[in-house]
Amino acid sequence: MPTILTLFGLKFRIYVRDHQPIHVHVISQEGEAKFQVGDETKLMDNKGIKPKDLLLAQSIIEENKEYIQKEWIKIYGK
Repeated sequence: MPTILTLFGLKFRIYVRDHQPIHVHVISQEGEAKFQVGDETKLMDNKGIKPKDLLLAQSIIEENKEYIQKEWIKIYGK
């Protein structure tokens, strides 16, 4: 599971052998969340990350959307 970004105590990972749609897992000390990365960034699941960290993660994903999508394509091809 490659960590593609680490910012402000949050790790952004793409798990190998995962599934569509394009998404990224965000790991914090409190838990893990999953965001869909497309035209919109959508929270798909949250297991313990605080609301302020979810907002921070969503902002980081928005700023790095193209990079995340390119990394997904490197792993999965499309």
